[in-house]
Amino acid sequence: METRDKYIKALMDISRAINSDLYLEDLLKLIVMVTAQVAGLKICSLWIVDESENYPVIRLKATQAIDQEYVKDRAIFMNEGVVGHVASTKKPMVIKDVLNEPLFKEKEMARKLNLISMLGIPLTVKNDHVVGVLNCFTEQPHDFSENEIYMITAVANQAAVAIYNQELIVKTRVIQEELETRKLVEKAKEIIMMRKNISGQDAYRSIQKHSMNTRKPIREVAEAIVLSEKLY
Repeated sequence: METRDKYIKALMDISRAINSDLYLEDLLKLIVMVTAQVAGLKICSLWIVDESENYPVIRLKATQAIDQEYVKDRAIFMNEGVVGHVASTKKPMVIKDVLNEPLFKEKEMARKLNLISMLGIPLTVKNDHVVGVLNCFTEQPHDFSENEIYMITAVANQAAVAIYNQELIVKTRVIQEELETRKLVEKAKEIIMMRKNISGQDAYRSIQKHSMNTRKPIREVAEAIVLSEKLY
């Protein structure tokens, strides 16, 4: 009951943080710190799937560990190691001893930091879409119970919501910027068409050429054309 109450309080704290003005990076740090403290973990780390590359990779984004050997910037492929396996299978993975697990590739680090048992939880959102992985390590042999897995999964789900919401915000901003750019370019085209008495296609090519020659984004060129028309 005491452990359950701790997890419930942790979930409430994380839920409040998600609805606050915390940046994603700070929020993820809070999640791993709270999880490690409540579950009595040696290390808790959070990885996020990065789909901006040609081949999706998973990047280490937050950990409460102090040792620089662990917190250094790292990225792995989706089919690499335990983290990749958890992300690909979309299922939790429990390891009694990481030194005896073939999928675990960081055995030297485990020896240095005295890491023994591990629990990997996928961070999933709608339609089982995986956005990351939450890793939990102990410094003593440990059998993660069903209740522990359930509670840590609940924390992982909160992290997944935070990451997913942030991705939606970023995508919305990108779409909005694209729409604004299109509107500016259309206005600029109309101005060029009227000034030079040319077709829309030729006007667009003229804007493109100026963008290439000046090495400025096409949006900046379009803005300059619209502004010059207003001043004129």
